Amino acid sequence: MVKIITDHHLSQFPKSYWHSHQTPHFTSLNQDETTEVSVIGGGMVGIITAYLLLKAGKNVTLVEAKEFISGVTGNTTAKISAQHGLIYHELMQTFDKEKARMYYEANRDGLDFIRDTSKELAIDCDFEEKEAVVFASSEKGRKQIEREARAYEELGIIGKLTLGQLDDLPFETDAALTMPNQAQFHPVKYLTGLLEEIERLGGNLYDDTRAVKLFKKDNYVEMDTGAKLYYDNIVIATHYPFNDFDGLYFTKLSVERSYAIAAKINATLPKGMYISAESPKRSLRSIRSENGEDLLLIGGESHKTGKSNPPTQVHYENLERFGKEWFELESVPYHWSAQDMTTLDKVPYIGQMTQSSKNVLVATGFNKWGMAIGAFSGLLLTDIILGNENVYKELFDPTRNKLKTKDLERFSKKNTAVGKDFVATKLKRPDKTVDDLEPDQGGLVSVDGKKTGGYRDKQGDVHLVKTTCTHMGCGLKWNDAERSWDCSCHGSRFSYSGKVLNGPAVKPLKKLDGLNDEK
Repeated sequence: MVKIITDHHLSQFPKSYWHSHQTPHFTSLNQDETTEVSVIGGGMVGIITAYLLLKAGKNVTLVEAKEFISGVTGNTTAKISAQHGLIYHELMQTFDKEKARMYYEANRDGLDFIRDTSKELAIDCDFEEKEAVVFASSEKGRKQIEREARAYEELGIIGKLTLGQLDDLPFETDAALTMPNQAQFHPVKYLTGLLEEIERLGGNLYDDTRAVKLFKKDNYVEMDTGAKLYYDNIVIATHYPFNDFDGLYFTKLSVERSYAIAAKINATLPKGMYISAESPKRSLRSIRSENGEDLLLIGGESHKTGKSNPPTQVHYENLERFGKEWFELESVPYHWSAQDMTTLDKVPYIGQMTQSSKNVLVATGFNKWGMAIGAFSGLLLTDIILGNENVYKELFDPTRNKLKTKDLERFSKKNTAVGKDFVATKLKRPDKTVDDLEPDQGGLVSVDGKKTGGYRDKQGDVHLVKTTCTHMGCGLKWNDAERSWDCSCHGSRFSYSGKVLNGPAVKPLKKLDGLNDEK
């Protein structure tokens, strides 16, 4: 097992900086209820959609499986930007100029919505306008940036190409592309303000209630509490759709994890929001800390969920090492990771989930850029439910099937890999017993000759679970940084005691003899 020795905080359980701000709690949904619109998922998309529909006079019930804003929205870099790395040249090839431009404008609409509502509702969410910059430190990266700059010019996107060194960064750069008038903020503060407004508008809010099954014919969703929520329309905003068999979404979403640290540094903070063109990715932005001591957020190190090599803890080490090398990093009070979905053509699925169910809507697949486009999703979903025309509807239509050769190749490669992962994870055998586990260590262990998932907590108690994913039966891999069991097939994740952390799985892992309750 890898142990961090440079900063003891990194060996602790991960915690997002954004979660240092308290979020509101509500009751579970324990009895049947009827609503006009059921919104499942309490992150950026779900909260904004519920807020907009309530403003439009709809009766809305918003349900979250864990705590509100505890998912990907609360574990983001929180950049509100239409500059999604080097995306626009690719979108022009996959779609056309008009749709590539529309993608940009949709993100701008999302950014404007966050800016306007934070002002209108007087939400102090540390909103700051910033330049978004993608930079290169190699000749290959420079050529990619120059190509993207030409795409900006063709699409009429305001941007600035810089060749050579950037004064704001301490390491060598060959080129950069800047998109002005973007922003960063504190997502938990912002969405907590919207939750308060939802309450004021009469919305029904429930947390600690996981949706487990959708009955489309009878228009209700069943919860893990046994309650049934009846609806006229339903929005699936659970990041990964919990009902992913509808429309076979598990075949057309790729799942990755990425990492972030919030560090105290003894150097000048970068003024803009930065991301590298090359891999491994490095994402940089400042954080306005509560105590007046600003922090540097360093993100990156993405990999397919359940398929990290080396062990996951090393990704945090790599970010810390980068900070020490270039920003005189002193300590890391916060570190966290996030899970992101990417669609086959890299444009999110927002709208009617399947062609046969007009009242079931979905938003997923934000390709690691869920702030601006997540806010836009709320606008589009609201228009669809209200029957309003929306020029973006076709671009983001989840039922689109005009895949080009590259998209079909990506589809084939992804699902072939899933099949291989299924076999490989089943064949993997443990090389340890429970007695080999030290405090705060986990992994596959042999118990009475059977393969078992084990974790020994810091108090010495052992937690044993069956390492078969409850989604589609794939084997699970131990994640040492998060103390979780991760599925490489479709991205489900479970705590060391078997609780669902990330879908599409909705059922916990089976606990085995000797298991203690999670601390």
